[in-house]
Amino acid sequence: MTTLDQTAFKQLDAEKRLQNPVFKAATGTAGRFGFRGEIAIKFAQQYADEARPPEITADQVIAVAHEGSPGLDFMAAYLLSFEYLKPLADAIGPALKPDGKYFLYCNNIDLSKRYQVPYNGTTFYVLPIDEATVYNELLELLYLERGDLKKLDTAGKVDKVADTALTFSDTFPSMSYEEGLSVMGPVRDPGENRPV
Repeated sequence: MTTLDQTAFKQLDAEKRLQNPVFKAATGTAGRFGFRGEIAIKFAQQYADEARPPEITADQVIAVAHEGSPGLDFMAAYLLSFEYLKPLADAIGPALKPDGKYFLYCNNIDLSKRYQVPYNGTTFYVLPIDEATVYNELLELLYLERGDLKKLDTAGKVDKVADTALTFSDTFPSMSYEEGLSVMGPVRDPGENRPV
């Protein structure tokens, strides 16, 4: 049974970046460990021994790593702003690898656009997201039928999504991080229009 300590998640866990896990365990694929939850990008300043939530997180994360591999094989996440790509990549840098498949759904990217953004030797697929979840968007992107996944447990769903994502070969227009900053829209307040 693969443990977290045998994978690239070890360092992220030691840095307390793996937050609010809904799944954090070996999957059904031999040698693979999966994670669903949040990744802390920027921590809030700590005072004494109080625990504060991170200032910036990558949410709705789905990721897998293989035993003995230097990085995450696959990761998908929601970012409130495209701008957070750089801090995310800088924060988890050693866990990223050149041939990994990384999908970032950003709230302030034009809904009709998709990009590939190279950064620090890694390429990110940057896609828009409005009201849907990363999981639902991934199923659509990867042509996975929701009905086929319903009968699987969480580990099985993570495996199926990861296996399919690892074969993803579509290409989108390439854009630098700096170009992305110039075309991204305003960051919306995630709390607006919510009842008090």
